Amino acid sequence: MNVLKIIISFFLVSGLSYATPEVIVSNAVVYKTIGDVALNLHIYNPKNFNEKKTHNVIIFFHGGGWNNGSHKAFKRQSMYFASRGMVAISAEYRLKNTHGTTPYDAVEDAKSAIRFVRKHAKELKINPNTITAGGGSAGGHLAASCGLLKMWDNSREELSVSSKPNALVLLNPVLDLGPERFAHKRFGKDYKSLSPIHNISNNAPPTIILVGTEDRILPVPTVKKYQSKMESSGNRCDLVLYEGQGHAFFAKPPVKYFIETTDEIDRFLVSLGYLEGQSTIKKQYKI
Repeated sequence: MNVLKIIISFFLVSGLSYATPEVIVSNAVVYKTIGDVALNLHIYNPKNFNEKKTHNVIIFFHGGGWNNGSHKAFKRQSMYFASRGMVAISAEYRLKNTHGTTPYDAVEDAKSAIRFVRKHAKELKINPNTITAGGGSAGGHLAASCGLLKMWDNSREELSVSSKPNALVLLNPVLDLGPERFAHKRFGKDYKSLSPIHNISNNAPPTIILVGTEDRILPVPTVKKYQSKMESSGNRCDLVLYEGQGHAFFAKPPVKYFIETTDEIDRFLVSLGYLEGQSTIKKQYKI
């Protein structure tokens, strides 16, 4: 009885009732090798994966200020979207604290990852024309950079294969590297070449941005300016604000923000025709 009380107390404190998330195990595929560094894509295929079917794909880039972080940051989202029938991927990329690299290298790696997925679409059983790139914080910057920046592709790769995603899912992304913005000193005079807000054009991928109103790294006026520039250029840019929430809120307790943001992303992908049917996130994870 005491053990049962402890279990019940855990779920009450964590804000969860009994939940049944679909557990999917990933497999790692090397997409790029630089010297002795091998970078992996951690691929989550739907259960009962049908190799005769072509799947839509979503690829996530973790946050960590381009300094650190892990592909496991998007494990829950990857398992969920795989449970909805997509191929979901969480990508590694080079980091300052591990590899001594810069954000420019990270952007190159993100573009390499998308190019690899598109180039190997047949083997991966995915549609190369419905690739969604997503990420949080610095990872959101990488996804947006792939969608907007014309520079920083690896010239040794097959550049006829596009590194541009077809849609963007951005959770509290770093969008503006200008003066007085987050991490500006790391970029100096060259900041515009890596700053998404300075590279918006009329053919940007349809985008959803999810951010807390108390986010100091991505202030609301900045994200609204980004949305305005996107829409004035003829692009779709949905913005969902979470009152009172700070940076990386979707990855922190309570679990309701993971559920709510994932549900919004699901609806966005349904609106693009990349998913079908109703979201199941509230059945898999219960508040």
